[in-house]
Formats: sequence, C-alpha cells, structure tokens
Amino acid sequence: MSDPENSQNPKYKRVVLKLSGESLARAGERGISMEEVADISRQINQAQQLGCEIAIVCGGGNILRGAQFKEKNVSIQEATAHYMGMLATVINALALQDALEALGAQTRVMSAIRMDGVAEPYIRRRAKRHLEKGRVVIIAAGIGSPFVTTDTAAAQRALELEADILLKATRVDGVYSEDPEKNPHAVFYPELSFETVRDQGLQVMDSTAITHCMENKMPILVFNYKINGNIERAVQGETLGTYIG
Repeated sequence: MSDPENSQNPKYKRVVLKLSGESLARAGERGISMEEVADISRQINQAQQLGCEIAIVCGGGNILRGAQFKEKNVSIQEATAHYMGMLATVINALALQDALEALGAQTRVMSAIRMDGVAEPYIRRRAKRHLEKGRVVIIAAGIGSPFVTTDTAAAQRALELEADILLKATRVDGVYSEDPEKNPHAVFYPELSFETVRDQGLQVMDSTAITHCMENKMPILVFNYKINGNIERAVQGETLGTYIG
C-alpha cells in the first residue's frame, strides 16, 4: 500500500493504464523480456507510491495475435483465436504481478475469464475495493468476449472503475499525423479532440474505444513509457504526450 506521508497529491487519483503486450518484449521481438517487465513495473510502482490508484489492462500481442490465424488453410476459427489471445494476456498479467510484488507492491490479478488457480474473477465492486486499499489491479482477458480489443476493454474498465483518465502507454511520444518511425516528418499533436481523432482516423486506439471515451467524456493521455519516469509524470498531470479530450 502506498505511504500517505510520501504522497505528492497526484493530479489523477485513479487511472487505468493500457499496456500493449509488445511493451513487455524487446523492440521487434516476441515473448516476454523480464528486463522490460521489471523496467515498466518500477515506473508503475513509483507512480502508485505517489498515492495514485492504478489499474492495468494488458494486451497479449507479444505472445499471440489473432491476425496470424487469418491466413488461408488455417483451421482455427477467429473467435477461438481471440480466446487464445485473451489467455496470452493472463500470462503477461502474471509476469507483471510478480515483478511488482518483488518491488513491494500489493497486487491483484483479475480475469474476465474464470481461472481461479491464478486470478480472481473480475468483479467491478471488488476491483474498486482493491484500488481503494492501495493494491495495483492487473486486469486480464479483455472483457471475456471475442471480437473486442484490449483497447476497448481498457476504455470500458476505465469507465466502470470511474477512473480520472485512461493512460495509453506507447513507444513513441504521443499521437502523430503518421507513424513517426516510418516518416520522420510526421506532425506531433500535443492535444486533440475526440472528434479530430475520429474524423482523421488517427491511430490512437480502435474506434470503439474512442467512441466509448468520447461519449462518456473519459480523457486519454497517449505517452512514451520508454522514457523513465513518464508514468509518474503522467499521473501528476505534467505536460507530456498527447492529451485527448
């Protein structure tokens, strides 16, 4: 549990942090890099010690992506592939849990698919109580249904848990007009409206997640987690990344 004496009164009391599966792997690689997991866990732990309540929604793309099953002559149905991807997020959640607990954080893994041996079932009221008690809640298995991305799951959980903001962690500084890794002249946007994101088709989160946040006035901050301390800065409300609201 965070120490109230060390709290610096973060701007955001409760956040949902969306991590892609790729954030737990080295750039360009698959699988889990415990070095990457440890680095991001240190940042999360530091942010939580400020007094911020943190729920994490993690993806599973470092282990499995449904698109790999869309090739011809593959007999796995798309819905099955989505369930497989949900299970991959549980593997990532368990890695995060142990890394955070090694730093002294209290955690709970909650899964939308019941697997009582490794995770609690996701129950909204119970998740909120864990947050209030100073535990980092790691939410796995999306929303438990196929054809729903973990971006949409993050938006939905942010709304359910009454978070102050949805934090989208990426490997770039925020939202650009194009992929900055492919076009060095891409334009960076420090602030955007939901309407602009939607109308210009900017690659922030999937359209369903953007619609959920727009309709319910849930702001999104897209920022570069690879810069050490940025998760802390994000919960403190410092100027970084792209603010969408």
